[in-house]
Amino acid sequence: MRLRSVPLGIVAGLLLVVIALTAVRSFAAPSDIPAWLQAHVGDGDGQISQVVLERARALYREKVAQGAVRNPCYFAMDATRPGDLGNGVLGRRYYVVCEASQSFRAISSGHGGGRNLKGTVDFSNGRRCSKNFGNAMDSELTAGGAYMTREAKTSFKGYYRTGAKQDVAFQRTFIQFDGEGEAANARQRVIGGHAAQVLRGMCMRKSPNSSYADHDGLVPFGKLVDYAGGRSNGCTSWSPADARQIIAMVKDNPTTLYIYPESRDIAAVAQASAKSHSLSGTDLYWNASCLKEIGTPKFWPRKTLEPIIVQYKKDHPAAPSQPVPICKEP
Repeated sequence: MRLRSVPLGIVAGLLLVVIALTAVRSFAAPSDIPAWLQAHVGDGDGQISQVVLERARALYREKVAQGAVRNPCYFAMDATRPGDLGNGVLGRRYYVVCEASQSFRAISSGHGGGRNLKGTVDFSNGRRCSKNFGNAMDSELTAGGAYMTREAKTSFKGYYRTGAKQDVAFQRTFIQFDGEGEAANARQRVIGGHAAQVLRGMCMRKSPNSSYADHDGLVPFGKLVDYAGGRSNGCTSWSPADARQIIAMVKDNPTTLYIYPESRDIAAVAQASAKSHSLSGTDLYWNASCLKEIGTPKFWPRKTLEPIIVQYKKDHPAAPSQPVPICKEP
C-alpha cells in the first residue's frame, strides 16, 4: 500500500477540528443535566453542588445500565455542608432526585461524629461541620463514595411514654448500605440509614402482657430523643418524617446513594488549604462556610486508624456491663 504525503496545512487544520470537537464535547457534558434539575444546582442551602450531582447521576446510570437498579429515584449527600444552621434550623444536604417525575427534594441528614480517644488521638466532629472522615471500624466517621441501599431491618428498641401518658412501642427501621471502593466495608461497619431517634435513660418495667416481654415479664423503657440536628455513628440519619418516606421508597426496591467527599477530594482540598490557596477558580469543591470553620479536612484510612482504635480498646478495657435497672414507677 502506497502512502501519500498530506500537506502540513491540512494536518494542522484537522488537528484544530479535533481539538475543537474535544473542547465542545467536554464543555457540553454538564448540559446533559435537564434544565429543571439544573435549576437546583448551586452552593446555597437546599441546592446541590455541581460535582455532587454529576457523580450521583453517573453512579445511578451505571447501576441502571447494569440492571442492578430499577428505582426511578436516587440519592446524594454532601457531607461538606453544615448540618446545623443555628436557631433550630437544619442544613439541607441530603438529596432525593426522581428524574422521571422531575422531582427534587433537599432534606437534613446527620454526619458521623467520630471519636476522641483521649490521650491518643482526636478525630471527632462538631455538630455543624464535619472535619474528619474515614472508613475504619468503630471510628464512627462518615466515608464518602458509592453506595447501594439494601435490606430493611426493623427492630424493637423499647417503650416510651407520650404526652398523653400512653406507652408506645418504639420500632426503628434500618436500611443497610453496601459500599464500593473505600466504602466497601459498609456492611461490616453496620453503615446504613435510619431515623434520628433513640431511647435514652433505659430501665426495665413490668409488662407481662407485652409481646416483647422477657421471661421475667419485663420490657425496656426509656425516653424518646430526636437527634436530627446532631451527629450519627457514621450512618445517614434523617428526621422521623423524612425517614418514613425514604424507607418506603427503597424497601424491596434498591437504589444508589452517592456521598461526597471521597478521600481524593479531601486530600486535594487539604493540600490547597495547607498552602492557603483559595478554592475559587479551581475544580475543587468544599462548602465555603464549613471550610472556613474546620480549616483543613482529613481522611483517616482504615489501615492507619484501625490499629490505633484496637490498641486503645486493649489499653482502656470497657467496664463490665451492668444490668438495666428496674424503673421507678411514676
